[in-house]
Amino acid sequence: MKALVAYFSETGNTKRIAEAMGEGATAEGHDVDIKTIGEISANQLGEYDVAFLGSTCHSADVAAPVRNILDGMPEGSTVKLAGFVTHSTVMPEGGVWQEEMYEKWAGRCPMTFEMATKAKGIAYLGYFHCQGVPSPQIETFIHDSIIPDEQQWRAYIDNARTRPTGEDLDAARAFARRVMQSA
Repeated sequence: MKALVAYFSETGNTKRIAEAMGEGATAEGHDVDIKTIGEISANQLGEYDVAFLGSTCHSADVAAPVRNILDGMPEGSTVKLAGFVTHSTVMPEGGVWQEEMYEKWAGRCPMTFEMATKAKGIAYLGYFHCQGVPSPQIETFIHDSIIPDEQQWRAYIDNARTRPTGEDLDAARAFARRVMQSA
């Protein structure tokens, strides 16, 4: 199969995940192109059997350039789509507070991919997300507006500055392999 991994990255987090996904899909013996969102158009997705679209998280949703690709996808395209996002919020698995923070600050991302593919009649193969190290501006915003408590902040930032980790990259590779196997 022919696969595309296209991504929008501002700080390099999403690019790293995209490259890992490309490695995972290639390991399955498939022909894989890795491109930035700026290098493709929505119509070009139809040239692929599977497309992985990746984005940074902006205001709890995918970034505008990725949204534009999703909105521009032709109805009934034969491409199968998987989405992925890097975000600077906490991972939801840690407890109630973490789940609430994730939903508030990154929760629309998976819904955007699902709704876009459903509206266009395109097969949707899943969603991957992980933390990425926040940019200095986002770090300041998070500390000032979301996590002002110093103890919570320290626990958050000490973890966030290490992301994506090797485990995150391995999980991205595994996700891509699963998607390609299910396609």
